[in-house]
Amino acid sequence: MGNGKSRGRPPGRIAAVVGAGMLTAGLVTACGSEQGITLNLYYAPEDTFQSVVDNCNAKAAGRYKIVYNKLQRGADDQRLQMARRLAAGDEGLDILGLDVTWVPEFAEAGWAEEWTGTNKAQAEAGVLPGPLATATWNGKLYAATKNTNVQLLWYDDRITPQPPATWDQMIDQAEQLKAAGKPHNILFTGAQYEGLVVIYNTLVASAGGHILSDDGKSVVMDEGAVQALEILKRVTDSGITDPSLTNQKEDDVRQAFQRGNGAFELNWPFVYASFADEQPQDLQHFKWSTYPAVDPGTPARTTIGGYDLAVSTTSKHKPEAFEAALCLRSPENQKFSALNDGVPPSIESLYTDDTPLDPTKPVDADNNPSMATAYPMRDAIFAALKDPAVRPLTPAYQSLSTVISKVLSPPSEIDPQRTAEELRSKLTDALNSKGVIP
Repeated sequence: MGNGKSRGRPPGRIAAVVGAGMLTAGLVTACGSEQGITLNLYYAPEDTFQSVVDNCNAKAAGRYKIVYNKLQRGADDQRLQMARRLAAGDEGLDILGLDVTWVPEFAEAGWAEEWTGTNKAQAEAGVLPGPLATATWNGKLYAATKNTNVQLLWYDDRITPQPPATWDQMIDQAEQLKAAGKPHNILFTGAQYEGLVVIYNTLVASAGGHILSDDGKSVVMDEGAVQALEILKRVTDSGITDPSLTNQKEDDVRQAFQRGNGAFELNWPFVYASFADEQPQDLQHFKWSTYPAVDPGTPARTTIGGYDLAVSTTSKHKPEAFEAALCLRSPENQKFSALNDGVPPSIESLYTDDTPLDPTKPVDADNNPSMATAYPMRDAIFAALKDPAVRPLTPAYQSLSTVISKVLSPPSEIDPQRTAEELRSKLTDALNSKGVIP
């Protein structure tokens, strides 16, 4: 799913130096927690997240020990494994790493415990409104935001000195670059999966449109939704997309740009750490901007991704699970994950936090980084997060996503009016079927 689950390969020097200190803290806990409670965390693979787990175990001082059970890399596989076990009443799941699109489904199914009282207050404190909405269902909080994510426009300033402000400008610039024999492709996730849905949802929201009603109970597919189809059709009909567009997911897009196969890359922030690691000699030319707008003068509304942490209703250790989940997504640990795994924080204050990871030592971009030194795109991310797009919140989202990606693939065959009617019909069927629980 193209919702920000891709993990960059951060510069190893940062992860190794900073992670070593946190890992040492984890070893202290391992010796003193044999008599404590074991909390099973099920979460996607994330390069340095074990260091975060170790840090929280150290703080628990033997009262409990979090065990990081890594889920499969594929989002659908992650969801199915947890859903099937929870549907069977499995008591071996305590903390659930949920993609931001899964919270309504897990809440509606009775698998995610509601956050109340002090736990709720701590989980909501300082969180940006967009990410917080992904953890909420029917006015109740069912998860704590672990990180958010948002796509940016990436470009090489040797090819494009100034980024385009709108899709029309980007398409025009790509056509001019092509005519001049220069790298020109607009690279984005065009494969038949969630990544294509993310692009479409961003275009719809940026055009002021809606796929579903705000309450998620009916299909809208208004004028903005049709305009988004027109843009997808135009960009894929103009000879300015990669020949492998219909097979490209996030990392394919990243690699294509790094090979020099494009002028513009629409992708998540993980690409910066990867570029820094693999092509440090060119990093000074790797630039970013907020997503291009649909209408001039109206900022794009970019679809957010990320992960939320829920407490399973089947857990036998709910108080400890809530405490552990709060630790795993604390400001300190969100900052660590941002600097080491490239995942944007959901807590607003971190975007203006210039202290290094270890405040007792001088700032060093290599060994003791701060958000300013190792996360330079933070201002663009924060600007995009001020008014982002959230994918339709509904327990039936998985079915809706499958329908949208299938109908839109390949984008070059879109007929805006006909495709809009097909989406209205098939999305209505999917919404009414509620076919989300395996």
